Amino acid sequence: MKIHLPNSAFLGNLDSFLRGFDSTHPDHLEITANDQWIAVHPVVLSMIAALGLTVKPGNVRCGPLQARSGHYVVRMGLLKILNIPSSITMVEHEPAGRFIPLTQIRTSSELTSFITEMIPLLHVESEQAKTIGYIVSELVRNVIEHADAEHGAFLCAQYYKKSHSIRIGIADTGVGIKATINKSHEAATDLEAIRLALWPGVTGMTRRDGGTAQNAGAGLFFIKSIASVNRDFFVIYSGSGFYKLLKPSPTRRLRLNADPFGDRHSKRDDLPFWHGTAAGVDITLDQTKEFAVLLEAIGTTYRTALRERKNARYRPPRFL
Repeated sequence: MKIHLPNSAFLGNLDSFLRGFDSTHPDHLEITANDQWIAVHPVVLSMIAALGLTVKPGNVRCGPLQARSGHYVVRMGLLKILNIPSSITMVEHEPAGRFIPLTQIRTSSELTSFITEMIPLLHVESEQAKTIGYIVSELVRNVIEHADAEHGAFLCAQYYKKSHSIRIGIADTGVGIKATINKSHEAATDLEAIRLALWPGVTGMTRRDGGTAQNAGAGLFFIKSIASVNRDFFVIYSGSGFYKLLKPSPTRRLRLNADPFGDRHSKRDDLPFWHGTAAGVDITLDQTKEFAVLLEAIGTTYRTALRERKNARYRPPRFL
């Protein structure tokens, strides 16, 4: 496999980056980088980290990071996770409130620690931070419980003070969305599976609309909705399928569509095959009315879900 760190790979042009991914020879990974400048979204780093652990350490090669911005890749922990030595030296400043380096999550306790670290990055009110943390935790919990990913999920995040926004990336090398959705629904292609996964109330855990008390099938829909009301990007990639939520026109009336294909978007079903799932989202944290209303609605769903899970945990058994 070959993957290249370009001078620019953010959500707006991520499909261009993915087209350059060479998925052949899965027992080897070669990482190269632009020698002038490296600027990539956290989802790119998460994908490379997840990919790197699928091959033996001796079969991972990384070319020299000559770009002045190569220290970013090192500071975010990519080379450390892949056990690749680096000649770049730097003074490591406290990351709290600015970024979260690449983190491997395989257990609920590791997930709790990540969410705790993520809260200061959000720079919003406590309840809103908890709501966004809940959404991210739902996505990771799905990986832990359903993706059958040997190495779990990889996440990292970056806060941008100038735009008051956060960029989050998550990737795994599990069974992928199609295999999970097809446990209870019918999706002929990876793109159709992504469409169903983004539809609220659809989960591979049950055919019943609305999901279950343990899995409501709404985590991805919530993430897409937050990106939509803030006119931000959101992408999801699994198998050969790719969906990208595009920024709506500033003059267009906001509307949350259950069907993700009803939003302004782009999609592809011919990208190099990704064994697992990768998702990235940009969240502008400005306190708009729409953002506040949506977070309150999601927060209500969050509290209801927690209550239902707690009740289910302590509900007495029924004997026939």
